[in-house]
Amino acid sequence: MALHEHSPKRDDTEDRLHFRPQFADELDDPAIPKLRLAAAGMPAHTAYQIVHDELMLDGNARLNLATFVTTWMEPQAEHLMAECSPKNMIDKDEYPQTAELERRCVNMLAHLWNAPSKATATGCSTTGSSEACMLGGLALKWRWRARRESAGLSADRPNLVMGSNVQVCWEKFCRYFDVEARLVPVGPKVAHLTAKAATAHCDDNTIGVVAVLGSTYDGAYEPVEEIAHALDILAARKGGPDISIHVDGASGAMIAPFIDEELTWDFRLPRVQSINTSGHKYGLVYPGVGWIVWRDAKALPKDLVFSVAYLGGEMPTFALNFSRPGAQVAGQYFNFLRLGFDGYRAVQQACRDTGEWLAAEIERIGPYELVSPAGGIPAFAFRTKERPGTPFDVYDVSEALRAKGWLVPAYPMPDGMQDVSVLRIVVRNGFSRDLAGLFVRDLAAVTDNLAGQAGRSAHGAGTTRASAARRTHTGRTGFHH
Repeated sequence: MALHEHSPKRDDTEDRLHFRPQFADELDDPAIPKLRLAAAGMPAHTAYQIVHDELMLDGNARLNLATFVTTWMEPQAEHLMAECSPKNMIDKDEYPQTAELERRCVNMLAHLWNAPSKATATGCSTTGSSEACMLGGLALKWRWRARRESAGLSADRPNLVMGSNVQVCWEKFCRYFDVEARLVPVGPKVAHLTAKAATAHCDDNTIGVVAVLGSTYDGAYEPVEEIAHALDILAARKGGPDISIHVDGASGAMIAPFIDEELTWDFRLPRVQSINTSGHKYGLVYPGVGWIVWRDAKALPKDLVFSVAYLGGEMPTFALNFSRPGAQVAGQYFNFLRLGFDGYRAVQQACRDTGEWLAAEIERIGPYELVSPAGGIPAFAFRTKERPGTPFDVYDVSEALRAKGWLVPAYPMPDGMQDVSVLRIVVRNGFSRDLAGLFVRDLAAVTDNLAGQAGRSAHGAGTTRASAARRTHTGRTGFHH
């Protein structure tokens, strides 16, 4: 979460909320402090209106092409989730049926990801895929440490191998849990981890390799099967390390099983020990739920599992968080019932079709070229062409689109391609072909306007691509996760 600083001013005259005259007769003071509790409260409808009006300044979630997070659910799902909001997910004894829905979801995901039939896959829900990644990383570290200690070897220098394109939660994991982050530079031909690069960075202290199924930078799948095969060869050498894979399928693990069935990336590969996904991305649930599944009980060390009894029943738990609402788990189970396999396939295929159409249309506009295809998860990156006569950059385009309501992030690519800045579009459920057409119309208008502005200033201030590039490194960056 973002960090915020306390403002300890004594005189808060300027930091006060002022509200409509219609509400004045209900309150003793026509303005209340923003940064400290007021002496008295107010009627519920007044509090609602004040907060509601302020939130109008937020962007329209449906037009946010930056986020992977679900921004639309069916009314029945919303109603069901509202009913479950007071239920504490951790309290399995008080809410046994909510726990049962979680168990069913874990089983459905284990089956979807081809968990071995002769083993007992195990898993749980989390607050999101970031927490799920942390749990997967901890299991890798504990298993590596146990192997080292049983062999009488030191276990004080663990490292984790991953591409520099990973989501920031993996860097957090390494810093918080004292693991060396071996971030493999990507590019210039591909913006993700390759098998050759991964194995080149592995050694006896490597707790695992993270393979990303759907990079947040450009939507590409990393070659999990190739990485697994390369690790097999590495392990087969005399004294070679035997290294496991965790698949970060935050987005792709809910895409590939439905529309890329020929792709081998999951528990069919023995080296894949754990998989996470984000239920609130292409799992199609509102924010607040992720999932992780381990291929069998041996993949999750018992020392990491706590037995919680004081809520009324004995229940094993593995989480970084504790209390949280059961609403999102209920929403996930609703979607699994509502859509089934064919329904998810239809939704994800529609997203990919829209993404591929949109990518082609953007290339036709003129000054843009694709950095990645739209063939992985339904997300792709594009940039302004490196040629004379393009006097604006991706950051200018991002700002201009925001004025029309569209939120499209602009950002530099990861280490190895950091000199390339791109725009990225995520196509989610609910972003229809019609909306995509409206976006193309607005992008074309923005492009023409930026080109016109540059032309008019050519004999004045002199807007150039070089000056724009300098601005991109002085605070103008985009949020891409």
